[in-house]
Amino acid sequence: MSEKEKDVQSECTHDCSSCSQSCSSKGQAPTYEKLNQYSKVGKVIGVVSGKGGVGKSLVSSLLAVELSRRDEKVAVLDADITGPSIPKAFGLTGLCEGAPLGGIMPMETKTGLEVMSINLLLEDISSPVVWRGPVIAGTVKQFWTDVVWGSVDTMVIDCPPGTGDVPLTVFQSIPLDGIIIVTSPQELVSMIVSKAVNMAKLMNIPILGVVENMSYVKCPDCGKEIKIFGESGVDEIAEKYSLPVLAKIPLDSKLAALCDRGMIELFENDYISAVADSVEKLPKK
Repeated sequence: MSEKEKDVQSECTHDCSSCSQSCSSKGQAPTYEKLNQYSKVGKVIGVVSGKGGVGKSLVSSLLAVELSRRDEKVAVLDADITGPSIPKAFGLTGLCEGAPLGGIMPMETKTGLEVMSINLLLEDISSPVVWRGPVIAGTVKQFWTDVVWGSVDTMVIDCPPGTGDVPLTVFQSIPLDGIIIVTSPQELVSMIVSKAVNMAKLMNIPILGVVENMSYVKCPDCGKEIKIFGESGVDEIAEKYSLPVLAKIPLDSKLAALCDRGMIELFENDYISAVADSVEKLPKK
């Protein structure tokens, strides 16, 4: 490695999407981590966003539930180590158990989805995970290599927001079949989607489409759709990158209440149907 490359590497933020440097690791084919020997996973779908707070975990949960209702065996890997919310949505508490032959067993939801999250490994779920990037990235890898998933048709990975260490680890360590970009109607939508799209292209990950969350509120009396964040630019930015807008999910108080009570599996609506369709169309491994 040249002295210049050493200098670049020492100052690396691992945010390749905004990096103008040309280093030896940029553009290299990823070296995927080996899946646990007692596991067999078919399609792997990443749910990503350019920023936090747009409803990425909500989309991950709804997608997992919808695919499960289509008679698929589904797993959810919660890669958001510092802000895990998947167990809460499914009402999962307690600690995961060790597997008889080594490794960790995921926890099952009421309808049979398999879930692994850092909150299922902590005695106190309110304790903050104050870890540096490499440790967090290593934990995500272990969720792939050490968890005994069994036989799974589709795995949904709820990625942390942004384009830093952990999303990069997911992209480089786990063989994703595609990603779904989640955004919201605020004016930052263009920048948010652009960052996620550019990172995916840099890593050669197929993009299935865009989901806009908090798109509108439906009046309970007249049924009119009220766009409380104003007109969205998601259609224009999706067209710019030749991506389909797969869903526009409204602010729904019933959905929010079910998530808070850990009963998202009881929610019935077609908000996410087109997203599930796009996943089903992917070729089987």
